[in-house]
Amino acid sequence: MNAEAKRDPVPALVWVKSNYSGAEGGQCVEVAASPGAVHVRDSKDTTRAPLAVDPTAWTAFVEFAAL
Repeated sequence: MNAEAKRDPVPALVWVKSNYSGAEGGQCVEVAASPGAVHVRDSKDTTRAPLAVDPTAWTAFVEFAAL
């Protein structure tokens, strides 16, 4: 993930989109970390409620996806 961050209406969350996501759109997700959860949302439809995941589960997912 890079520093291409977007501010959410809820000031505590700063959404970050992966630098692997191109500017032309496509299938992109954004994540925002908070003390108790990692929030994941569709970058094309930010009005939908994000998915909140336990930080430990998110770490396991990212490690698995990197294989």
